[in-house]
Amino acid sequence: MQPLSSISPYADLPATLPPGARVLAIDTSTDRLSVALGSPDQPEGWLLHEGAGGAQASAALIPLIRSLLEQAGWKLAGLDAIAFGRGPGSFTGLRTACAVVQGLALAGRPGGIPVLPVDTLQAVAEQARWQREQRGESCPHRIVAALDARMDELYVAEFDLAGALPRAAGRPWLSAPEALQLADGWPEAGTGPTPLLAGNAVPVYGQRLPAAWQAAPQEAAWPTAAAMLRLAPALCAAGAAVPAAAAQPLYVRDKVAQTTEERERIKAAKLAAAAAGAGAGA
Repeated sequence: MQPLSSISPYADLPATLPPGARVLAIDTSTDRLSVALGSPDQPEGWLLHEGAGGAQASAALIPLIRSLLEQAGWKLAGLDAIAFGRGPGSFTGLRTACAVVQGLALAGRPGGIPVLPVDTLQAVAEQARWQREQRGESCPHRIVAALDARMDELYVAEFDLAGALPRAAGRPWLSAPEALQLADGWPEAGTGPTPLLAGNAVPVYGQRLPAAWQAAPQEAAWPTAAAMLRLAPALCAAGAAVPAAAAQPLYVRDKVAQTTEERERIKAAKLAAAAAGAGAGA
């Protein structure tokens, strides 16, 4: 990844997305591959894909994006923004997403396509809110997004759903399932309202969670690309758009080095993204 200090100025970052804006969204942060293409204000026309990810994501992502663009009759160069799940999540998945997004954004047109990095757990919170809304159920303003981080840990973040965007109460953190506790001490000493627990903490860790969390309202949810499309206008208005070179992962757990397989996979993803950009823009 290019260091932030070496990123050239970018003069054309949008403050808003126009009506009918064309946005591509991808997420490879989990063992699922999620891709969406469409105009955020026209959900009836969205093209969506949800499928197996993990090691298959880097090979499947570029052909899938090209297929969706062809179905929509759009060119890569005509996109107004590319949104992606920046993490936390799988190291390899996050690197794959960043490599593909950088390649597509830079190859799409001179000056690049603006990029919208989306926090993975923010997308989980939005997806949980939307699912409950579709069922006609109210959603508590206080929501905790928790995803399996492997190694007997969870990625966790708390959000306030009072506004257009799920607003983070702080940075995401790692927690053992048995030790899941919020900044105000909930459930041990907190006095705030009971939060909604969103994500996959309950299906994965079940009885290992404290009893108060098991009794709290729950919503199984994933960081979907559709959630990122819904978030895109508010993120853009909040100044979240960045140039391609600034499409960087958000890590919560440190890792010393990439494996040889990971380095080759990321290199291949960058080459494929550049090739796809050249072909789609023709």
